[in-house]
Amino acid sequence: MPSRFELANAIRALSMDAVQKAESGHPGAPMGMADIAEVLWNDFLVHNPANPGWFDRDRFVLSNGHGSMLLYSLLHLSGYALPMEQLQAFRQFHSQTPGHPEYGDTAGVETTTGPLGQGIGNAVGMALAEKMLAARYNRPGHTVIDHHTYAFVGDGCLMEGISHEVCSLAGTLGLGKLIALYDDNGISIDGHVEGWFTDDTARRFEAYGWQVLTDVDGHDPAALKSAIETARAETVRPSLICCRTVIGKGAPNKQGTEHVHGSPLGTAEVTAAREALGWTHPPFHIPADIYAGWDARGRGAAAESAWQARLGAYRAAYPVEAAELERRMRGELPPGFEADAAAYVRACQEKGETIASRKASQNAIQALAPLLPELTGGSADLAGSNLTLWKEARGVTHDDAGGNYIYYGVREFGMGAIMNGLVLHGGLRPFGGTFLVFMEYMRNAVRLAALMRIPAIYVFTHDSIGLGEDGPTHQPVEQIANLRGTPRLSTWRPGDAVESAVAWQQAILRTDGPTAMIFSRQNLPHQERTGAQLAAIARGGYVLEDCAGTPEAILIATGSELALARTAARTLNAAGRRIRVVSMPCADRFDAQDAAYRESVLPSAVRARVAIEAAHADYWYKYVGLDGRVIGMTDFGASAPAGVLMQHYGFTQDNVIAVVTGLLGG
Repeated sequence: MPSRFELANAIRALSMDAVQKAESGHPGAPMGMADIAEVLWNDFLVHNPANPGWFDRDRFVLSNGHGSMLLYSLLHLSGYALPMEQLQAFRQFHSQTPGHPEYGDTAGVETTTGPLGQGIGNAVGMALAEKMLAARYNRPGHTVIDHHTYAFVGDGCLMEGISHEVCSLAGTLGLGKLIALYDDNGISIDGHVEGWFTDDTARRFEAYGWQVLTDVDGHDPAALKSAIETARAETVRPSLICCRTVIGKGAPNKQGTEHVHGSPLGTAEVTAAREALGWTHPPFHIPADIYAGWDARGRGAAAESAWQARLGAYRAAYPVEAAELERRMRGELPPGFEADAAAYVRACQEKGETIASRKASQNAIQALAPLLPELTGGSADLAGSNLTLWKEARGVTHDDAGGNYIYYGVREFGMGAIMNGLVLHGGLRPFGGTFLVFMEYMRNAVRLAALMRIPAIYVFTHDSIGLGEDGPTHQPVEQIANLRGTPRLSTWRPGDAVESAVAWQQAILRTDGPTAMIFSRQNLPHQERTGAQLAAIARGGYVLEDCAGTPEAILIATGSELALARTAARTLNAAGRRIRVVSMPCADRFDAQDAAYRESVLPSAVRARVAIEAAHADYWYKYVGLDGRVIGMTDFGASAPAGVLMQHYGFTQDNVIAVVTGLLGG
């Protein structure tokens, strides 16, 4: 049987060989953390390489994702479907081993990491999901949700501000099954970190409410095993294990320096490292006994089989709960949900309310949440403004995780990353709210949700200069264009309560990516529609108001400007013009329609087009063309009552009419 040192050296060899062959990458972290990984994966991690999606597996997150070859080596060695050819294709086009781990590309990769600190945020979300689901479903004598979340973090992860947000909340919520292993090697890209990172990390995490194990030798398997056992024994507090390591351990001339962080070792140093480690095998060759020492397939199959037996006993004792849990694990909506959601949309049209779309959003939550028990709400300390609470909402706390609402505090970025972890874990459908302008704080987490194609839901309220006196610090201008420009993110800005209901319906039905919903503070008039128009809302853009014959001009509007466009069009049509109004609550959904439908809404022959939106004007030129006009924002807003601002910036009927008339030549 190979020694632990030999098993860990397999990681070091594969990592330095793959980085060298790719001529790019980060060998330092994999070589420095190899011993930690060997102990965790061989002695503690519960997983099944033959079924990476087994629900009650432990989750492993490599937050310092630049060390991706560590994870790829672990997956390959332990028996996942990641053949050696893929390690040899590290960082190459269409390989399963991209430069940073990407969810969906590689079996066993739990989340996309690379932007430092995001991974530990995802891990907090995963651990929170485990605690919430355990509180909801476990019963005396029947424990069907019971697993740990492990995260590797580096100095960079702990320097990033997001780590403060998520780790603080993890301590507050008592996530006792979250264990972070800190690669305390004292090196970052620029060199020795004492010049820019002198935090007392241990005391910081103790202040958060974590158990902290300090000064653990990250190259001593016995010390590592003891530390992880101590961490697992603590069931109330999350644990941080501070592991002293040597970055690039085994590379005799570069270890312990920044030179091994993000560059290949070089042929000479790889040769020297092989000699120093006693690794006599050629590149990408792993002896059979090393493979046997790493193989986790037998243990994994046995662990999953034991869980299946527990699940079967649970199913017999609690058939209703088991059926709901298994539906959630499959990611399926409850029976009848689609029909009920459609009925709610029709009811909204019949009711015809004139209300703020943020209130319409709350009404939709109230209607749909009881139908979808996995729906999990939250807000970054703005619940009363975002209107994200509903009657049955119950906060998740340290002592009671059975709720369905997370009070994130003023932690937008942390909220976004934790939501990603909740989705990735499975069994929950989270939404989180903040003001649209503060989307900037959570931007990178939103981007990663889109990159991973996971269905997180964002509630962004106070959507324009229409929020008034709070002024330009709180009035979003460029944020909607930013969101619309994000691939795979679906962005809705509804124009009344009905479109708000459709936005929620479509966000929940969507499973292949995140959805941002943008809601107003001010009231929006109800818009009358035919049945066909109601059905067309889900297509993202549709004709709301038309004229006799071929239109002379088309007005395109969203949100609070939709009513303005319709009123102006009716005035113009009454004066003998032919004006069409297109509501465009979701441009990406409209762009995905077939060409015939898009042409029926925006006929190419009609060149005179005006877009109206109290947000950045530039986005709309893709629809109106360079010869069209956009009534929008080209600068920041100001502090004043909403009516004053709308008048000043041209969001008035008189200005719309003047712009259209001027475009048509009087």
